Amino acid sequence: MAAKQSELGTFRLFSSPDDKSQSGLGFLDFTEKPLPRPPPPPCVEVLPSEVSSSVKYTVEPVNLNGLTLLKGRVNTQEVFAFSNSDLVPGKYEGGLKLWEGSLDLVKILRSEVQDGQLLFTGKRVLELGCGHGLPGIFACLEGAAVIHFQDFNAEVLQCLTVPNVNANLLKKSQPLATDVTEWNTGAEIRFFAGDWSEVNQILLHVHANEKVPNCNLGMDQYAGYDIILMAETVYSISALPNLYELIKKCMSHPRGIVYMAAKKHYFGVGGGSRQFISLVEKDGAMAASLVAEVADGSSNVREVWKLSFK
Repeated sequence: MAAKQSELGTFRLFSSPDDKSQSGLGFLDFTEKPLPRPPPPPCVEVLPSEVSSSVKYTVEPVNLNGLTLLKGRVNTQEVFAFSNSDLVPGKYEGGLKLWEGSLDLVKILRSEVQDGQLLFTGKRVLELGCGHGLPGIFACLEGAAVIHFQDFNAEVLQCLTVPNVNANLLKKSQPLATDVTEWNTGAEIRFFAGDWSEVNQILLHVHANEKVPNCNLGMDQYAGYDIILMAETVYSISALPNLYELIKKCMSHPRGIVYMAAKKHYFGVGGGSRQFISLVEKDGAMAASLVAEVADGSSNVREVWKLSFK
C-alpha cells in the first residue's frame, strides 16, 4: 500500500481544525512529485441508505458563535487506505477533514440571516465540495426547501456527509443506525458525487425531472439553485475553470447567489480566493463582493465572498 500511495502522489495540503499537528501556515509537504491526475470517478447519486456501516463514525459538538452543530470524525486510512494525507489528486480531495473555511461560512451565513441579508426559507441550495456538510445543514435548519450535497468522492458522502446530516437532522426519536431516514425537516435532501467537470450532468438531470408547475427549465428564472455554498474549494488553480463553469450552469438566473469561503492564498498550489475572483471578474458574467476577512492567526488570511449575476 505504501508503494501505491507513492505512485498517487499523496501530500499534505493545509491545516484544518481536526489536524493538531500542523502549523496552519498552509505549506505543502510533498512525499514525492505527483504524477498526472487519473480519470475522475464516475458521477453518481448516493442514497441515504448507502451510508457505510464498516467505518467508525464518532461525533462531537462544535460551537459557532452560539450555534451548536455536530461534526463527525472518521479515519482517512479506514476509508481510503491513505495515511497522513490531506488529499491524493484525482483520488481523494480532502473531504473527510473539517476545514476552517466551512466554520467561517456557517458563521457568516448565520450573521447574514440575522441581519436580514439572506433568506433560506423555500430556497434550493447546493453545497459544493461539502465534506461534513455544515453549511448545507445550516441551510436545512433555516428552512431551505431543497438541499443537495456534492463531493468529489462517493466514499466521503457515505462515510461522513450522510452520517453527519443524520446526526444533526434526524428526528430525536430515531436512532442513527436505521435503514429508514426521517429528517427533522421538510426539505428534499440528496447527495451527489463526481468531478466538477461532469457532475452537472446528474445535478441538471435531477432538476429537469422535478415537477415545477408552469416552469420552463431552460428559461425560467426559478430553474437551478437559488443559493450555492462552498468552502475551501478553490485551492487547486487547475480546477477553478471547471468549478466556475459548474456554478454558471447550476445557479438560478438572475437571482441566484454564491457564498464562498476560502483562504486568500494556498501557498504551493497557486489557488485561493483571489485567483478565483480574478477568474470571475475576467469572465464578466458575475459580480463579486467581499463579505468578511478572517485573520485569526490560525492560518493564512481567510475570506468569505458573495457572487451574483450582473
